[in-house]
Amino acid sequence: MLKEGVTEILKIITFFLTMLFIPLIPWTEETSKLLPRKIHGYKPHGKVETYNRQTIYEYMDGAGEIYLAYGFKELLVQRYQKVGEPEIIVEIFDMVSGKDAFGVFTHVQGRDDKEAGIGQNSEYRGGLLTFWKGRFFVSILTKAETVKAKRAVLEIGRTISKGIGIDGEKSGLLNYIREEDFFPKEIRYFHTHAILNYHYYLSGENILNLDEDTDAVLARYKDDGGYLLLVEYKKEEDARKALNNFINAYMPEITEKGIVQTEDGRWTVATAKQNFVIIVLDAITQIQASSKLEAIKGKLK
Repeated sequence: MLKEGVTEILKIITFFLTMLFIPLIPWTEETSKLLPRKIHGYKPHGKVETYNRQTIYEYMDGAGEIYLAYGFKELLVQRYQKVGEPEIIVEIFDMVSGKDAFGVFTHVQGRDDKEAGIGQNSEYRGGLLTFWKGRFFVSILTKAETVKAKRAVLEIGRTISKGIGIDGEKSGLLNYIREEDFFPKEIRYFHTHAILNYHYYLSGENILNLDEDTDAVLARYKDDGGYLLLVEYKKEEDARKALNNFINAYMPEITEKGIVQTEDGRWTVATAKQNFVIIVLDAITQIQASSKLEAIKGKLK
């Protein structure tokens, strides 16, 4: 019995020592396996290009800020060519988490573009396919949309999606939002002030103290075109400070705390509960704004 016990212990020690000295599979090697070798006559052209948080600007200029505002880790780029057809460029972004892969997709998605049925969410427009699945956000672009190029773009997307396999998880903030109340393609998940201002200009200053540690959702109501802004902070104290900053900056002359009628006649209300800040923007009436605020507030536990 003693000998058998020692043998088992040695096996365990050997296993862990082996794991320590196994070289980690490079991200590029792992992800490049998702790329098809040939699709409808299209073949890879040139080497796979890779970029990280420090080098992404070598590949793209201002657009790099979008991915850095999420959990971007690395980017893989592969070009495909076929004689007589336009080039196809495949970009696979490792966003580390499903939440941020979903977030990037919500940032770039259009209001009227149709679901392409690839990945967890997708859309195709004018030769550009975008989708997210697992921890990856994927963009596939043909420089000119032909019948054959479009077919190849979609098939490359399906192949990559199948290779990723496992679905990613969205932010828990989405659980507080009933999709039937909002325009599905105008639900945006993000972390930073810059992304918020892109979709709804709030202020030139970061009055809600948004950063990489905050989770936020901006959603547009179907009934009146107003917006819900829901922000989750790490601590309750952070939420209270952010609410006070918002009220002082956005509602400096109000008579009732947390409620203001803006110059266009619409209403904005704001409150905090636990480590959340809830803001309803551009409601038609004060009653409607307050009702929507209370509905979200009641869902927070």
